[in-house]
Amino acid sequence: MSRRNLFKATVLGAGALAAPQLMVRAAQAEVPMAAAQPAAYKRFSLGEFEITVLSDGHRVVPGPQKIFGTNKTEEEVAELLNTNYLPVDQMQFTFAPTLVNTGSDLVLFDTGNGEGGREGGVGQTLANLKASGYTPEQVTVVVLTHLHGDHIGGLMEAGAPTFPNARYVTGQAEYDFWSSEDRIGTGAENGHKGVVSKVVPLAEKMSFIGDGESVVSGITSMAAFGHTPGHMIYGLESGGRKLMLTADTANHFVLSLQRPDWEVLFDADKAAAAQTRKAVFDMIAADRLPFIGYHMPFPSVGFIEKASEGYRFIPETYQLDL
Repeated sequence: MSRRNLFKATVLGAGALAAPQLMVRAAQAEVPMAAAQPAAYKRFSLGEFEITVLSDGHRVVPGPQKIFGTNKTEEEVAELLNTNYLPVDQMQFTFAPTLVNTGSDLVLFDTGNGEGGREGGVGQTLANLKASGYTPEQVTVVVLTHLHGDHIGGLMEAGAPTFPNARYVTGQAEYDFWSSEDRIGTGAENGHKGVVSKVVPLAEKMSFIGDGESVVSGITSMAAFGHTPGHMIYGLESGGRKLMLTADTANHFVLSLQRPDWEVLFDADKAAAAQTRKAVFDMIAADRLPFIGYHMPFPSVGFIEKASEGYRFIPETYQLDL
């Protein structure tokens, strides 16, 4: 074979070998990205209780310092975020309504953002409740820790109650504040409108509780005012095991917990909220209790240990599965 023929054969052979690879690459390039999110829930047992944490989705918002550490400089907030490997220009909010099956009741704590939030990627509680194996008709009690929109938004679906067979529970002080027409013309007016739309129509099926009262056997309320005037948290106990549902006592696993004294935009009474944060998480740390925080990184379950200026969040891994 001449050099010229050998060269031609080599080129043709290389082309033949490359052709399948080019075809594979072309085929791979045609595969669309899978944009759909999987069902998101976390289930574990607490004594005789079955607990299912539901994801309502997540929302990305800019400017952490506009929300957390509003009494601090941007540099101080950025330093804390950087130290914890978090971006300084934006943050992610997650939302975690929680189902507790006691064996005789199916209790839902908070309802997420509801249908109004779905275009923005939230409002997924109902879909994830169904994906977890339950139906909204099976919910017997809906507990509202407080009446901010991301907790009451899922009460109604297409103009009708989402949980038609449920009774409703919330704090008396919380309901009285938000339902009052005194909120009109104040910074709380939009919240008042949401409560009038979502909560007031259910008032006939609602009971109002205070500190230290029982929702059902094994579930007890605890006053944790500050974030809102009647914000409540709940202790669960079954089979000798305990867990706290801390709702919005802390709204971020770093900015609220590592610096509990920092002011938070969403807290109605900022001094009271800080005092409550420290009291609640001192208790949880001292008793080594697991807790579910509504805005902790999903699946929102973890533990707390005391640190120099506040607390360190320890995500649950398999402790509650054993």
